[in-house]
Amino acid sequence: MDDAHHILVVDDDKRIRELLVSFLSNNGYRVSAAANAAEARRAMAGIAYDVIVLDIMMPGENGLDFAANLRAASNAIPILMLSARSDASDRIKGLAKGSDDYLGKPFEPEELLLRLRNLTRRSAVPRAASRAVRFGDCVFDTGTGELQRGGVHVHITGREREILRMLITADGRPVARAAFQPQGSDENARAIDVQVNRLRQKVERDPAQPVYLQTVRGEGYCLIVEGE
Repeated sequence: MDDAHHILVVDDDKRIRELLVSFLSNNGYRVSAAANAAEARRAMAGIAYDVIVLDIMMPGENGLDFAANLRAASNAIPILMLSARSDASDRIKGLAKGSDDYLGKPFEPEELLLRLRNLTRRSAVPRAASRAVRFGDCVFDTGTGELQRGGVHVHITGREREILRMLITADGRPVARAAFQPQGSDENARAIDVQVNRLRQKVERDPAQPVYLQTVRGEGYCLIVEGE
């Protein structure tokens, strides 16, 4: 599952959220869920999702406004909008607010998968301005998620890519182990330690004595990058 596309489902209906999480997980995706726009923002703070599956009719900030606000902030993540309203004017409104695709409820599960496959092809394109972050002989591109060491491409999993992005976003501050845990996951602290140690094998000259991806006792992990 490390290399699977990561989907964020945003829907205030708990039953639908759970059904979508179960269905998409069973079809090879990694899935996180949020009940509203505020929860979605918190989930997106440290994880680069590949697609958002977004319900329109939510209390407070509805799906249309949430999509529009993401686009206003130059966030180009693909959005698949869901709504019980499926006439042409509603589809046009959703697309005008920044969604990439629109699916009316109820829908065929296979159609949802086909639309997601189309959108995840686009998510390989950088979603935001890239930033080349240097540490030692490594360079990580935050937009493409590409890691190079000594000018040579290094394969990293989707999970390792998320960990690096979270550490870089923290600007040298420690990130707690719990923060790396995807929402709704039963991943424990030991699993996080294993993933970090595996990443150290790829970025450190001596993984047993890390210089850049450091453990902060009692707090978590931090990444020391060039200029910090």
